[in-house]
Amino acid sequence: MVKEKTDLVYGTLDMLILKSLQHAQMHGLGIANRIQQMSDEVLRVEQGSLYPALYRLEAQGWISAEWGTSENNRKARFYKLTATGRKQ
Repeated sequence: MVKEKTDLVYGTLDMLILKSLQHAQMHGLGIANRIQQMSDEVLRVEQGSLYPALYRLEAQGWISAEWGTSENNRKARFYKLTATGRKQ
């Protein structure tokens, strides 16, 4: 069985990212995995879409980022919602 690509309406990825960060801060891979879980494995967000969206949301002030260490002891940027992002 071949999975079909799903086209997302513009802004849907932003909403999915904000929803993923609603309860806890996460690094990029964690956000991608959370979106995949929330969509029952239907949506897979590629790095080429995810990171530009994260940078855009950060520039809008909806999320903030800081460097930290991931579960496997690697340096990673962790993203969290800002008050403005929660309103969105």
